[in-house]
Amino acid sequence: MQDEITVKNVSKSYKNTMVLKNVNLNINKGMSCGLIGENGSGKTILMKTICGFVNPDCGEIKVKGKIVGKDFDFPPDVGIIIENPGFSNYLSGIRNLENLASIRKCIDKGKVKEIMKLVGLNPYDKKWVCNYSLGMRQRLGIAQAIMENQDILILDEPLNGLDKKGVIDVRNILTSLKDKGVTMLISSHNTEDIDILCDEVYEMENGKIKRL
Repeated sequence: MQDEITVKNVSKSYKNTMVLKNVNLNINKGMSCGLIGENGSGKTILMKTICGFVNPDCGEIKVKGKIVGKDFDFPPDVGIIIENPGFSNYLSGIRNLENLASIRKCIDKGKVKEIMKLVGLNPYDKKWVCNYSLGMRQRLGIAQAIMENQDILILDEPLNGLDKKGVIDVRNILTSLKDKGVTMLISSHNTEDIDILCDEVYEMENGKIKRL
């Protein structure tokens, strides 16, 4: 089976502290991979290196067979939520998504409205994002990550801040995408989320990774 994401012998340090220690990870096409571990274990840094936001000190990362940082700076067709999704605070949710969609021009405004409804947001709500609740911002982040039909998703705590209904809604969305063959790497502190959504589970501890 083809590997969509390959992490080979990747290490990263900050101020003489190793945050990734010779990490190896292969995620096959269509696979949903879970990542667990305490805060500071290296989960978010690993995700950032895969997305090209952080350059490793050594090792190699490939997405769809191409090297991150060499063949491209940021892998295309990847939907991302890492830490707090960045939006323009003084624009509405729909305007934020429309602005982002205009960069690649692969979806129209009608599709953006559909995605907002899918994640449980009102596309006609003129409220600025700075007035959104944490759960609403998280829903908007999910919308951004999936709106262009990305075939790989890198999601760092995607259910964080959601109420019970929101968790169920987003789980259903991600399960549907998984069933359609979308490749996913998901981190979560909630083992129930990982059990429901993921085919394989890896644990990070002190910058090292192991399969459970």
